[in-house]
Amino acid sequence: MAGRGDPPEGTPQGVPGSGDDEYGSVVFDDSFVRAARIQEYSARERMGVAARAVRTRRPWSRGAHRQVFFLVLLIVLAFCTAVYMGVRHPYQAPMPPQAQALRITLIPLAPQGSVPEAAADPLFTADGGARSRVGADGYTLPAVHAIADFSEGEVLQALTIAKDYLVASSLDPAALTSGDVRGVRELLNPGQLDQFDQSLARPVDDGQYAATGWLVRFDPARYALADQQVLVQGTMTVSELSPDAIVVSTDHTLVYTVRSTTTTATGTRAGAALHGRTPRASHFTVRRRLQLYFTRDDLQGHEAEILQVAVEAGPLACTADSAAYFRPLLAGQTASAQAAGIDPYDHSRPVASGCGLLNPGPSRRR
Repeated sequence: MAGRGDPPEGTPQGVPGSGDDEYGSVVFDDSFVRAARIQEYSARERMGVAARAVRTRRPWSRGAHRQVFFLVLLIVLAFCTAVYMGVRHPYQAPMPPQAQALRITLIPLAPQGSVPEAAADPLFTADGGARSRVGADGYTLPAVHAIADFSEGEVLQALTIAKDYLVASSLDPAALTSGDVRGVRELLNPGQLDQFDQSLARPVDDGQYAATGWLVRFDPARYALADQQVLVQGTMTVSELSPDAIVVSTDHTLVYTVRSTTTTATGTRAGAALHGRTPRASHFTVRRRLQLYFTRDDLQGHEAEILQVAVEAGPLACTADSAAYFRPLLAGQTASAQAAGIDPYDHSRPVASGCGLLNPGPSRRR
């Protein structure tokens, strides 16, 4: 009887343990057969005239070729998808917050009677304008100290940028009469540059796009500064709007000495005509109230976002279009107006809501 592990007919020949040990060292396992480089033709293939008994077997079978093809195709599709999603990714990086639009108020101040010549202007007689300073010295900084979430250094930086903007936009001769606004533009938050550029390219007194809201400037075809010294008087204050924002509020009155660039100046309405004489200089007064907004990024970039500007300026005709340039009434000219007197040196009151009469009162001597 055969053993438990042996087939019924006994151990086959040609395998270890059989009686035939001549081929005992030859083993044809599955891996050996698959790795063979030759393959026997089928009976149908051997019926051909030039058929051989065996053929050389390619290293890659047809199935392997398919696998490689699909793998390459998958890689190409993945690459194309990555490129497409990179170009049109639905989750783009968030854009930086847009700056608020500047709100502008322009109020003309008409003269009371004939515009006086600069030398005889009562604004500068006796102690008139005694508290004013000349040029940038008039933009004095308040006492600097830390406020809530902003350090003393950050507060000083905000005040310094605000002063730089005030100087560039109201004292720089290049901006006042030459049309060079680069000094003003480079201090603005990039989010306001489009509004600024449009205000200069297509100025209109609509509360947003008046060039004279951004800066003081005179029509260079008609006016020039008779004196480069500009008197400045006013205040600057700082407050925290939020843990991430600080606001500098400014309120200053400036006095310019202007003249006509021609030898002839004609009056407005009932104004007298001055013919054949050197144009006489006269004073032009501007009160500017600004709110400048700063984030910590603005402080690092040395730029400001201008939130509000309110301007009272005269002597001007109440009907004058001052969106592009200021066009002052000159010495000897007049403009009638039925309005209340307004003192541009009185910083305790809000800016007027309509055309008024230029009337520097006792406040200029306090």
